[in-house]
Amino acid sequence: MRLPVWFAERLQPTSPEAELRVSTVELFFDLVFVFTVTQLTTLIVGDFAHPAVTGGSDGHRFTGQGTVQTLLIFGVLWWMYSGYAWLTNTVPPHRPARRILILLGMAGFLIMALAIPSVFDGGGAAFALGYLVIVLVHGALYLQASAAFTRVLPFNLAGTALIFAAAFVDEPGNYVLWTAALLLLWTSPYFIGQKGFPLHPAHIVERHGLLVIIVLGESIVAIGIGASGDHPGAKLIVAALLGLALTAAMWWVYFGGDEEAPERALIGVDVVRRTRLILGAYFYAHVPMLLGIVATAAGIKKAIGHDHLGLGPAVAMAAGVALFLIGDVWFRRVLGLGQGPLRLIAALAAAASFPLGMWWSAAQLAALVALLVAVLSLERVL
Repeated sequence: MRLPVWFAERLQPTSPEAELRVSTVELFFDLVFVFTVTQLTTLIVGDFAHPAVTGGSDGHRFTGQGTVQTLLIFGVLWWMYSGYAWLTNTVPPHRPARRILILLGMAGFLIMALAIPSVFDGGGAAFALGYLVIVLVHGALYLQASAAFTRVLPFNLAGTALIFAAAFVDEPGNYVLWTAALLLLWTSPYFIGQKGFPLHPAHIVERHGLLVIIVLGESIVAIGIGASGDHPGAKLIVAALLGLALTAAMWWVYFGGDEEAPERALIGVDVVRRTRLILGAYFYAHVPMLLGIVATAAGIKKAIGHDHLGLGPAVAMAAGVALFLIGDVWFRRVLGLGQGPLRLIAALAAAASFPLGMWWSAAQLAALVALLVAVLSLERVL
């Protein structure tokens, strides 16, 4: 079936070395995606929302259910976000029809965001509907430019079908189906292969860098939410400044140094290997980084206005910084950028910082800031 002329714009082959920059509609799309991701904090908080049987400093106990749900949901969300990043790398959204379809994909992400708090408790069908929308839009656009995408679409549709089925199955069957969907999607590159997916390095590097900035910005929003309703006294101001300093230090970890190094590492290899490196560095390695930022933001939110943190928020902040550092080391190792040993040691130290938060929230914030500043300073000297 022939597509309408105003829609069907068969692309001419473009050299992967050609310059391609991120468009404003992609940034708009990322804002909706980040809102979707931040909705996952409701599930993490739910882990500590049940009365404790064994006691604890915050009167709650850790259940683990919300964390498992967060990992499953984020996994399938990140797969399709990365799919859209690759899509706009191949099919730049310059024409109105393409922008309209990208906006329709944003609507799918918004539906999923609204469903996330209840996705395992009655909202699974709405989430699956939103996922179907983004899969169909993604496929419709990608097939205009690359016949290789016919190898990908069956996996995306099969994953969507499993998520739909999970909405109508009780525990633990729904978790089994979600896990199957995640494994199917994440392992599909090994069956599909990397041939036929040439990517522009500058666009990939810029798109993911901007995404990291937007997600880090949610930590700043968390400061405002945590401070709402309180008078700006000395304790509140100090805690807020420490939260800002921690976020700035995480930004420096990711962007400090030679910002063009990742792009150079990708340009200097053949097209197939470049696709493989992008998959490792910008898909897999960014998972712990983004989850780490979200967890850290959840901890900062609780630290603002509270002298002492419960076990959950203290662990969230400690584990968040640790995950972020581990992901950063993984990312740099894939691209051969170095700066690994000190950051791995810092990740272990960050993970052990949670008792400080239970004693004094500002102490944990200050310790994490000092840790990151020390690592960045030592790296410049050594």
